[in-house]
This record gives sequence, structure tokens and C-alpha cells, in this order.
Amino acid sequence: MISASVLLLFGAENASSFSLRSMSNCGTLPASSSQPDGRGVEWSTPAADGGRTSMSPSFKLRCRFILIFLVALRGESRYLELREAGDQDPFLLLSAHLKRELAGEPLYRRALRCLDMLSLQGQFTFTADRPQLHCAAFFISEPEEFITIYYDLVSIDCQGGDFLKVFDGWILKGEKFPSSQDHPLPTTERYIDFCESGLGRRSIRSSQNVAMIFFRVHEPGNGFTLTIRTVPNLFPCNVISQTPNGRFTLVVPHQHRNCSFSIIYPVMIKISDLTLGHLNGLQLKKPAAGCGGKGDFVELLGGSGLDPSKMMPLADLCYPFQGPAQMKIGCDNTVVRMVSSGKHINRVTFEYRQLEPYELENPNGNSIREFCLSGL
Repeated sequence: MISASVLLLFGAENASSFSLRSMSNCGTLPASSSQPDGRGVEWSTPAADGGRTSMSPSFKLRCRFILIFLVALRGESRYLELREAGDQDPFLLLSAHLKRELAGEPLYRRALRCLDMLSLQGQFTFTADRPQLHCAAFFISEPEEFITIYYDLVSIDCQGGDFLKVFDGWILKGEKFPSSQDHPLPTTERYIDFCESGLGRRSIRSSQNVAMIFFRVHEPGNGFTLTIRTVPNLFPCNVISQTPNGRFTLVVPHQHRNCSFSIIYPVMIKISDLTLGHLNGLQLKKPAAGCGGKGDFVELLGGSGLDPSKMMPLADLCYPFQGPAQMKIGCDNTVVRMVSSGKHINRVTFEYRQLEPYELENPNGNSIREFCLSGL
């Protein structure tokens, strides 16, 4: 990628002669005014007596491109190349690390509120200033990440009625995401109670890009400190989007599971590519109809709650196709859900954007509103 750019700029016949020796020719001065940069290459500043002429801008630019080329040869550009490749084909990410931590980056810290939502890694401390009986904190990361919650310090009175529980997913108004149909664990196993497990289990990892905690603290001054970290998830399944606009490719490789991508906004959905284990086509859902006995399909759901299993099925995509196929869904929550038998590699690529107020008031084209008017 970077090496190709250098070849185009300097020509193939010159590219083979690039070396650290070339770098030393990018403006050298007497040894007294040159300083090493930590890479074994000396960079020089203009001599005090002005006896040296400065480099021309074009020559400086050439030197910078040489440096980029040498860094690429050392492997420093691997992360950038994989990120760009991943935007085109998620199968290329099988052996890639999607994210690197910056060395020496300070840990973000702040106080945790009784009702809170966080999308950052960091350390968060809750200290009760009065009895806090109904508290919750929601955590969300990028779609391609798991969330890990670490107990750093916990000072609560379990015997006195305090608790600290982690839930693998989100619960809001009695509805869960992922739904019980889509999550790999039964609901009871998705709760981890500190008062039962104690510090014997110091970290908990989510199964998707969202998790939450419930807590109750009676005594002022008591509380806890948690650290939130994220780790890469090569094949995200069950995602809540942080943003009202975006593009995503959902891939289920030979796994018998259901995956839901949730967008908590009224949106326009545009599906550009669908790969399943059978033929071509798209059909809108009709009463008592759908994809029948096909074990691999995608459905569009809409509703006002969080749980996909309680939403209205709006359309079934039963066969592979290359789009675009688009639909306006004027619901508070829109879900793209893939059902996979495990016999195939299934993949769907889609874009979404939040609908403008005038689009909700004046629907036209392929639009679904009647199921969702009560929530708008």
C-alpha cells in the first residue's frame, strides 16, 4: 500500500536503492549540530553560521516519503493496512488485531453516577453520598469489541442489602438485548452477582458490545471502583449501534446462531449485499408467510422496545442478492436480524441513516410506518 505510493513517486528504478544511507543524505551538517532521533539516523539543524543551505521543500517531501517507506518495511504500517482491508472484506480480519493500545496512554478516570451511560474505556468510581437504592450504569463499545469489567475495589454491605450485579447485555423497561432467543446463555447465567462470587471472579467479559451493572448502596461513603476495557471481536453478533448513521457488515461463519444489529432510531435501511446458502430474491413479509422452512435468512424488525423477539417483523430477505434494496422504518428501534443454520457463511451489508422529521411526516416509496406511529 505505502510501498506502491513510493514507487509511483520516485519510479521503480530508484525504489530499490532506498536505504538508511539515503536518509543520511537528507540534509547533513557537521557532527556538532546533528542529533540522533532514537532510530540510529541523525537529523541536522541549520548551522549557526549559516554555512549550509537549507533543503528545498520538494526535497524534504521526498525524504519524508522515504521515511514512511522504511517504516512500512519494518512492519509499522500493518495496523493501517489491516484496518483498510477490513472495511472491504471482514474475512481478512481472522488473524488481525483490530486495535492497539497506545503505550503510556493515561487511564481515563471519573466518578460514576447512580444512573449513567459510558462509551469510554477507563476507571470509574461510585461513592454513595446518601442511600442509593435503584442505580444502573450502561456500557457500550464499538460494534467490533467485547467489554471487560474489572473489579478494582468493592466496599458494600451485602448482608445489609447492598448488591452489585453485572448483566451481559442491556435491560430497559423489562426488555432485554440481546433477546433470550439470540443470546448464547440462559437469562439466569447472564447475571453475575458480586455478593455471590466475591473477588474470586475479578473480571467479567460481555458477549457483545453492550453490558450493564445494577447496584444498591445504603451506607454513605461505601461504593466501588471498576475498570472498563475493550477487546477485539472478529465476528460481532448482537450489536447496538452508538450512532444513528453508519454502515456495517454482519457475518456469521458456519455457526448455528441468531445475530441482531439494533439501531435505536427511526431510519432508512439500505441493504447492498446479502450472501446466504441459496438462490436470489427479496420478498416483503405477508401474514402467515415469510421464509418458510429456510434455515438461513435475514429479517427486518421494528418496534418501540429493546427486545428483538417482541418487535414487529416487517420484511424477510430469504435469498442472496446484490442490492440496493431499501426501506424507511419509522420505529423507535430498528433491527437487522440474521438467522443462521450453521451450514453456510452468511453475510449481509447495509447502510442506515436517521430519518429527518419531514420524512416521518410525509412517507413515500418503500416505507413502513403503521406499526410504529404510537411510538413517534
